[in-house]
Amino acid sequence: MRGMVCRAVLVLLALVGSGSAVLSQGEIDPTVIERFEFLSRNGNSLCSVAFMDAIPSLAPGARLQGSCCGPMNLHRYAEQLDSLKAYAAIADIPPDPYDVDAGLAARLLAAYDIELDTAGRAQYVYASALSDEGGPCCCECWRWHVFGGLGKLLIRDHGFGGREVAKVWNLVNGCGGEHAHG
Repeated sequence: MRGMVCRAVLVLLALVGSGSAVLSQGEIDPTVIERFEFLSRNGNSLCSVAFMDAIPSLAPGARLQGSCCGPMNLHRYAEQLDSLKAYAAIADIPPDPYDVDAGLAARLLAAYDIELDTAGRAQYVYASALSDEGGPCCCECWRWHVFGGLGKLLIRDHGFGGREVAKVWNLVNGCGGEHAHG
């Protein structure tokens, strides 16, 4: 198992350092395909309260991997990776929606309890109305709370409006290809 984790980290490092996940003529970068195959077969992500409650106590370096609700879609995954590169300067936005650092997830989970001011709450509600899933995720699982916290931080700390928060939520959607609409 440890060898698989090390291999996954090396693949991720190669991916982060590479160019576009989608090559010319719609071909997908082989490192993205390899990463997709690993994550779609070795996920540990669960839609349960117990899983969400365990996030803050996970070991340093732990990863939340794979899809929650449905099978991953390779083309959607490649598009997500490409589009998320535009947000690389914001450390709170994970570069891979199917491989989230547990420390980041714990921090964002805690941010879910942030009380936004009136204008911020309005932007959050607007983001929920615009997002493909009607909120940060398709159900109130760990992703809902973690990416709900992300939305609040983006509004409060980065000045995002509802439209941009919804765009980020759609990009970090990790429910699987069956649930991703955009």
